[in-house]
Amino acid sequence: MEPVFAFADALGPAKVIHVHNPAVGLEGVLVIDNVAIGPSIGGLRMAPDVSTEECARLARAMTLKNAAAGLAHGGGKSAIFADPKMAQAEKERLVRAFACALRGADDYIFGPDMGTDETCMAWVTDEIGRAIGLPRELGGIPLDEIGATGWGIRHAAEVALRFRDFAMAGARVAVQGFGAVGQHAARFLVAEGAVLVAAADSGGTITDARGLDIEALVRLKAAGKTVCDYPHGEKLGRDAVIDVECDIWIPAARPDVIHAGNADRLNTKLVVEGANIPITPDAELRLHNKGILCVPDFIANAGGVICAAAEYRGASESDALAIIQEKLRANTALVLERATREGKPPRAVSMTLALERVQAAMKLRRWSLYQ
Repeated sequence: MEPVFAFADALGPAKVIHVHNPAVGLEGVLVIDNVAIGPSIGGLRMAPDVSTEECARLARAMTLKNAAAGLAHGGGKSAIFADPKMAQAEKERLVRAFACALRGADDYIFGPDMGTDETCMAWVTDEIGRAIGLPRELGGIPLDEIGATGWGIRHAAEVALRFRDFAMAGARVAVQGFGAVGQHAARFLVAEGAVLVAAADSGGTITDARGLDIEALVRLKAAGKTVCDYPHGEKLGRDAVIDVECDIWIPAARPDVIHAGNADRLNTKLVVEGANIPITPDAELRLHNKGILCVPDFIANAGGVICAAAEYRGASESDALAIIQEKLRANTALVLERATREGKPPRAVSMTLALERVQAAMKLRRWSLYQ
């Protein structure tokens, strides 16, 4: 039988659920990619231009990420097609309605993602009792507040420097997408001696070769402003961050920001992928052939889901951060050492590692479910 979806293959998706509730103006989708290893974990994304196919690609990325991280979870992703900047009351109504519509999808555990946060996860928990990344008041570990993903990126970057010709001290960092992940990644790297030379968000790019004051940028973002409200440096267009000369480039926003049409503009030595699927496969291969080392997304940005899985099992915040550090350093080293030894791109090695784990789990499931 031909697959119903162009993105379907032997691994999944196991389930695609479209949600439509005109009474509250709700349109959304859940993609559960693969649950051979365990119930899926994946974020709830809110954006007006997200698509089912994008959701499926992100769900697959979560399958690979969870497997590569050695977590007892499969991959899933959900999305509400709406503007996350809507009034809080309207946002709450949509999130609660979406959670209720997916009450029976008990092989999916909600988590925060672009456009949602721990407050949204509190609403989900209140409705169906199945979410991670909860506020402290509900016993959770707020992923964005502690910077779980950024903490992992910092450790992935440190390990990756063993395979480059420069040190962290004085390394020039550019961050594309100065949201929760990008801010924390920059903060942790600067604390280790790096220099933030460029940051970009939806309002544009701010760059200064002498270094940007990260705390000032964070305060601007907290006040609802853009990085281009920063009083110093040079203000450029949003995509100009691609051209900034740097040592470490961190994409921390939307998928496919680097593609065949702009990959040659990157002027860096190391890319640590903070966002999910931020670089198309052909562009990543192009960068590899140019000698730019790319630490793949589902290795580098696994800190958030590792923290979430630890929270789901009752771990403390300090325990979660220690687990992130241990897993990110070990997995990054494993992938890059093997890639160097075999002369392959890191993504190819990462894919093999993750797929081996998923396929091994699939063999232990009933043949009628996974053929």
